[in-house]
Amino acid sequence: MSSVVSRRQMVSPGIEHKDSLWAQMKKSWRSYAFVAPFLLLFTIFTVIPVLLSIVLSFTYFNMLEFPTWVGWGNYIRLFLADEVFLIAVKNTLLFAVITGPVSYIVSFLVAWFINELQPKVRAFITLLFYAPSISGNVYVIWQTMFATDTYGYINAHLLNLGIIDRPIGWLIDPKYMMTIVIIVSLWMSLGTAFLAFIAGLQGISPTLYEAGAIDGIKNRWQELWYLTLPAMRGFLMFGAIMSITGSFNAAGNIQALTGPNPTDYATWTVMQHLLDYGNVRYEMGYASAISVLLFCVMVGSQRLVQRMLHKVGN
Repeated sequence: MSSVVSRRQMVSPGIEHKDSLWAQMKKSWRSYAFVAPFLLLFTIFTVIPVLLSIVLSFTYFNMLEFPTWVGWGNYIRLFLADEVFLIAVKNTLLFAVITGPVSYIVSFLVAWFINELQPKVRAFITLLFYAPSISGNVYVIWQTMFATDTYGYINAHLLNLGIIDRPIGWLIDPKYMMTIVIIVSLWMSLGTAFLAFIAGLQGISPTLYEAGAIDGIKNRWQELWYLTLPAMRGFLMFGAIMSITGSFNAAGNIQALTGPNPTDYATWTVMQHLLDYGNVRYEMGYASAISVLLFCVMVGSQRLVQRMLHKVGN
């Protein structure tokens, strides 16, 4: 008997953990079978491409010849020899720092206010706010408003009022381009995160607020900080991920407004730089280096937001 006990004591905790994990997987094999197709597709189309891009970032690869190993050459070129990339980094950080937090806070506040409305009114207002983010032709409206000639709505009104004496090149003048891009992006920012916040607010049980009132919650702001936000921590994290991803991946909406070649690269972003080298010049190794850096910045930002959200309600 003592020998059996001693053998059990000699078994490492890691082996016991693996055995218990394998036993749980065998017991829940049906659940894993349902998840397996998604995991397979996620691995093929997300995990493997990310790993390949990391490897390709250390090579020169033009899609025609076999990749040539260049080591840290692509990264050195990015920061020491590519002036346009540094402009793109500055523009991306400016765009992300403004649109990311502002769109995140506005999405939550609007969802919070809408949640107090009657169900039918809430559904209509939700659709009204969400519609701009799914509209494909919304940029045509903004291009018409900020047209650089006298036919642009804003120029026409300013000329009629005598405020200006000649049309302003809103979308070609570097002084105005980034400001307009940020305004349009914020107007379209009530997207997936906005719907997630509404879903999270709808899922909070009224009994939570009743218990909070008994425990000493005195006003709506205390209710928001100590009850609503902690109960929505998962939804808040999802919204933060969507806001960060949208801010750093901005390319299509900006290009739709200021074109593929903006004046003096005034609205040129890191994502546009990546697409330029990947889809136009076919320098896939260099484009992979840009994508790896962008990926690291996004992951770091999300980890920072995650730590901040853990302090909510404390």
